[in-house]
Amino acid sequence: MEEQGSSDIRLYAVVHGRVQGVSFRYYTLQQARNLGLTGYVRNRWDGTVEVVAEGPRGNVEELLAFLHVGPRSAFVTRVDVQWSAPTHEFSRFEVRH
Repeated sequence: MEEQGSSDIRLYAVVHGRVQGVSFRYYTLQQARNLGLTGYVRNRWDGTVEVVAEGPRGNVEELLAFLHVGPRSAFVTRVDVQWSAPTHEFSRFEVRH
């Protein structure tokens, strides 16, 4: 795993479409952990899914590619993305409620 440093980045994403009730959070959790990322995924009141992920740029971009597709039962229509410097506030990736 890469050391935390200048190559790390923070992704804030809101995923739109049929993304709740289709195990989207579970699959995102698995993908993020497999990529060694920290942050969280959670459902929002408006039917979207919010993702905050930090780690090496390439790994975060790989997670973003997954967010555009999601698990088989999901239907993603749009992903709003904001990039920023990492805060390193997370120790792992988790599902928040």
